[in-house]
Amino acid sequence: MKKQVCSGVFLILCILFLFLSAEAQTCRPTGRIRGQNPPPGQCNQENDSDCCKDGKWYTTYKCSPPVSSHTKATLTLNSFEPGGDGGAPSECDNQYHSDDDPVVALSTGWFNHKKRCLKYINIYGNGKSVRATVVDECDSTMGCDSDHDYQPPCPNNIVDASKAVWKALGVPESDWGDMDIYWSDTD
Repeated sequence: MKKQVCSGVFLILCILFLFLSAEAQTCRPTGRIRGQNPPPGQCNQENDSDCCKDGKWYTTYKCSPPVSSHTKATLTLNSFEPGGDGGAPSECDNQYHSDDDPVVALSTGWFNHKKRCLKYINIYGNGKSVRATVVDECDSTMGCDSDHDYQPPCPNNIVDASKAVWKALGVPESDWGDMDIYWSDTD
């Protein structure tokens, strides 16, 4: 009888440990910001970028889903060139980058306080892969202001990529904008 009770308690503790471990890896929203309409001509809508809307609430995150060798994400389109919808120079090197270079911005949690700056990631999508350099943060904590080109905060699962990345993945230009992908850090 004691063995059955000990086995039952052990089983319950194992299940509780697994549940708490999975719960600790969950990325939950950390807040919301209220949108305001941008001043006329101040929101760059290149690449179909959204502009903040007055009174709309936008979710913010300080985290992203855990990174693995097969991290699921949404690939979006961004221009890192002067005047592009990326806004200011890139966070990692304070430079603009050509749309012909395979460069990306990662959501705040994945950007990880610049720890991935100027490092390579592999992006897998459309049956192909491409290696890209992390040059910027797609801010998941702030938005709807001049520093963020009056665009909403990024969701927490974004790989915001240059045109070169989309081309390397062989995605027809008419389908550029949003695509489910997987990515990983390079070795």
